[in-house]
Amino acid sequence: MPSASTKAAATTASADTRLSPGAPGYRRMSLALFAAGLATFALLYSTQALLPAISAEFGADASAASWTVSAATGALALCVLPLSALSERFGRRAMMTASLSVAVAVALLVPLAPNLESLIALRAVQGAALAGLPASAMAYLAEEVRPRALVAAIGLFVAGNSIGGMSGRLVTGWVSQLWGWRAGLAAVGLTSLVCALAFRALLPKARHFTPGTLNPKALARTVRGHLADPLLMRLYVIGALFMTVFGAVYTVIGYRLVEAPFSLPQGVIGSIFLIYLVGTVSSAAAGKLVGRMGRRGALYLAVSTTAAGLLFSLSDSLALVLVGLVLITAGFFAGHAVASSSVSRTAKTGRAQASALYQSAYYLGSSAGGTLGAVAFHAGGWAGTVLIGLVAVLGVVSVTLYGSHSARVEARRLHPAAA
Repeated sequence: MPSASTKAAATTASADTRLSPGAPGYRRMSLALFAAGLATFALLYSTQALLPAISAEFGADASAASWTVSAATGALALCVLPLSALSERFGRRAMMTASLSVAVAVALLVPLAPNLESLIALRAVQGAALAGLPASAMAYLAEEVRPRALVAAIGLFVAGNSIGGMSGRLVTGWVSQLWGWRAGLAAVGLTSLVCALAFRALLPKARHFTPGTLNPKALARTVRGHLADPLLMRLYVIGALFMTVFGAVYTVIGYRLVEAPFSLPQGVIGSIFLIYLVGTVSSAAAGKLVGRMGRRGALYLAVSTTAAGLLFSLSDSLALVLVGLVLITAGFFAGHAVASSSVSRTAKTGRAQASALYQSAYYLGSSAGGTLGAVAFHAGGWAGTVLIGLVAVLGVVSVTLYGSHSARVEARRLHPAAA
């Protein structure tokens, strides 16, 4: 005979009207957010594989053309926190719809940019618009999906992110090889329009959202509290430094591969981004690494893998360059997974703001990496870009070592007898 507590749990579960696998609306919600995630990252990095072609048309060097990527990621970084706060007032669904609609509208204008300056400006607007999606999507899922199904639902959204980032570069690479870089960007814009329409048609209305009031003072207090937390600050810096490496490498790699001794066509260069699939595997394995080695051990392994990849990439052998890219990608995604998951565990209050701050640091790192990597490439070739990556890797090691030292000092302070 069921106990009273078992009956109470069953009653609570039956009364929970949030979505779960098999329930009406769950599949529609999952497909809608997958489409949104795909469109977001296809748009955000749409120019990255096309930088050599953009440079050729506008007579710009790598550092100037790289701003078509850095402007988008930088604007997203600056707007994540304020737009996540607006979603508390106007609703997650409304914010995501508005963000995606504006970003797609701008995407249809981007191929018409008459010069590099207007292209960079349009990309900045696009990045700012896309900032309303990531934080709002996570909050929507937390409110509308049952806890046991939440990890799977978030996993599908993240899968849409990674597949969108990869496929956007593939599409632009091959289409631009046939019809030019403007056609490549137009193809991504039209694909994202289809995704946006599917998102709007499929996403169920929010049933568990309660509008809040915009309280800038309370938001500022929460943000100050997170920025005053030494561990959170270290995690933000680590995320930014890992993304600096990744942004530098993938912004500049097209320039290296289009030149001698490789001289690869644009479509093949776009296909290089299939290596992102390695990141899907390494990020999924990060949890097991933390379980076996601890957070710092997993970070050291990720850093070592990334550094080895940077050194391999210096070779003039295409096979060794590809090995290097695989190692860089695996190390980056593992490190990012460890740092980002640690943020939500560390923050005791204001987790949404803590995650938004991490995203800001992450995309600022992407913006800085793309720009610095391109400037270094212009000044010293691929070796200059690798140097930027190695400096960032050294920064991750330094921050992690400092964290280990601080933990030992704190342990001795709390337990002097054991020391």
